[in-house]
Amino acid sequence: MTRNPVQMVRSLVFIVQMYLAMVVLAIVFLPFAITRRDMALRACHTYCRYVRWSAAWMVGLRSEVRGEVPDGAVLVAAKHQSFFDILIIFGALPRPRFIMKKQLKYAPIFGWYALRLGCVPVDRGKRGQAIKQMVAAVKNGWREPGQLIIYPQGTRVAPGAHLPYKVGTAVLYEQLGQDCVPVATNVGVFWPRHGLYRKPGLAVVEFLPVIEAGEEPRVFLERLEQQVEDASNRLMQEAGYDGGKT
Repeated sequence: MTRNPVQMVRSLVFIVQMYLAMVVLAIVFLPFAITRRDMALRACHTYCRYVRWSAAWMVGLRSEVRGEVPDGAVLVAAKHQSFFDILIIFGALPRPRFIMKKQLKYAPIFGWYALRLGCVPVDRGKRGQAIKQMVAAVKNGWREPGQLIIYPQGTRVAPGAHLPYKVGTAVLYEQLGQDCVPVATNVGVFWPRHGLYRKPGLAVVEFLPVIEAGEEPRVFLERLEQQVEDASNRLMQEAGYDGGKT
């Protein structure tokens, strides 16, 4: 892929100001977020909107949310390609929180806000223990109805690459007894999992039809993978992705 040097400069400026904005907003909201959890959520929603807005005019990367956004207590199982899909999904949901890797809770600013929002840190290095930990942490920490976001593949996956969907999502789905909303995306076409270059275009996150509670876990996981992968492939083709041939 031939990279436009002007677009590269714009990308670098965008990235620098994006992280500066994170620090500024975190500090501004901190006195309120310490005592009010809803203010921590407002800070994060504000940041998500700001990044989407600044990406549109600074690097030409517009973003769009499609489908019916859930507002009740559901499990949200999303395709994960880059940091941008986190921001779009989180910003769209009214009461979101994440299943996140344990190390992130020690990250400056991000870690404190994540824990304040009720995100659930787990140790991904121990598979069986991590699944039990996820279920216990989610059940014990359920203070109010909301949307629990999990990435079934466990990490960012570049367009064209494939990683299996992990059983932890099916375990959560079964033991929580909640509906699951699959989410597809094409953001990795424009905002890669590694690298600084941001391509202009339309990044889409699409909330797919609900998979109702009660499916057999194996059937659920197969259905989830098929729906998310098929829809993500469709969105990537819509964005002009050719399978990495160019």
